[in-house]
Amino acid sequence: MQATAYTYDSDTRAGSVLLDDGTPVPFDAAAFDAGGLRLLRPGQRVRIEVDGEGDARRVTLVTLQTF
Repeated sequence: MQATAYTYDSDTRAGSVLLDDGTPVPFDAAAFDAGGLRLLRPGQRVRIEVDGEGDARRVTLVTLQTF
């Protein structure tokens, strides 16, 4: 699934992404670390993997979107 980086805190390595419909979805340090990234800037396109649905939905992986 694709999204856009919305927020990112380099101290906690947590943040949020916006889905293409504008829905914000938070991610934690574990999801950020799983992607092997070092930095994320708001506005970057990312690829995410999620588990669950609705309020239980959580991001499990954040990587940069490559074309």
